[in-house]
Amino acid sequence: MLQIDFSLWPPGTLWIQVANFLMLLLLMNIFLYRPIRKMLTQRRAETSSLEGSIEDFLSRSGQNEKSIEDGLVLARKEGYMEKEGLRGQGLEAEKALLQKAGAEAEEKIRNAREEMEKKMIDVRKTLQDQVAAFSEELAEKILGRGVK
Repeated sequence: MLQIDFSLWPPGTLWIQVANFLMLLLLMNIFLYRPIRKMLTQRRAETSSLEGSIEDFLSRSGQNEKSIEDGLVLARKEGYMEKEGLRGQGLEAEKALLQKAGAEAEEKIRNAREEMEKKMIDVRKTLQDQVAAFSEELAEKILGRGVK
């Protein structure tokens, strides 16, 4: 069985083990724990700075996204206004062309009517002259003698 000697003398037992433990604890703290804690502290600082950068980039991206959306809305409004302006100009041009075409058509119709009236007057005169000549000729044939 294992026996632990708690005697304070001879100086090789408990005191040597306590001194050995404290020395080992001191050496491990100097060579092992301190560098690990230093690396963990650096890692924590780097992580927090990266998280700050991430939050900064996220806020900037949100602002950029909002400005892009605002720009799109403004561009759509401007495009719509320009489209409506061009549409109005097109309608005005269409009205002007239709009025011009209507006026030209009315002018052509009026000229054609005047020409037809002139021709009808000429034809009536010609027919009246011919009717008079035909009626005189017909009367001569029916009566068998000259009517004049």
